Amino acid sequence: MKLSIVNYGAGNIKSIQFAFKRLGVDAILTDNPDEIIASDKVIFPGVGEASSAMIMLKESGLDLLIPKLTQPVLGICLGMQLMCNHTEEGDTKGLGIFDAEVKRFSNNVKVPQMGWNTISNLKSDLFKGIKENEFMYLVHSYYAQNCEASIATTDYELEYASALENENFYGVQFHPEKSGIIGSKILENFLSL
Repeated sequence: MKLSIVNYGAGNIKSIQFAFKRLGVDAILTDNPDEIIASDKVIFPGVGEASSAMIMLKESGLDLLIPKLTQPVLGICLGMQLMCNHTEEGDTKGLGIFDAEVKRFSNNVKVPQMGWNTISNLKSDLFKGIKENEFMYLVHSYYAQNCEASIATTDYELEYASALENENFYGVQFHPEKSGIIGSKILENFLSL
């Protein structure tokens, strides 16, 4: 299996690479469009701030490439948020893959949400063999609003979409690579899609 992790300067990509290595898959880090297109599966990671991440995507032309990919693509954390229509972070227009808006948590709760929280309302083969209310590791100040594309939800101040799906595109707000056995199972499920 050829697995690419999109390397555009805004990702905690080493831990994702190690997580797949534990599953027996050597993922390549690349910003090369030909390598990405030729991959069986693609990971679109993201850590950091949305507007600067989008600038880096545009500079490399990856903002045009990613929405056209036809193989399974998994956005993680900021990667998922950038796949939405728009995020309040830096008033940033997203890739429009998921018909969802990304909002900031209010100051009524501790921001960022950091640590373990549960996922529920699981609705996809991405969560095959995973029980409701398993704990995932999250670090984020912005969230995707619950919408039709939602395949998992999490409660923090309100119920939001902690995972999204649209055709061959998947996104998770949590970090499966840091979420122990259950997170590893989600990555394994992604490899099987």
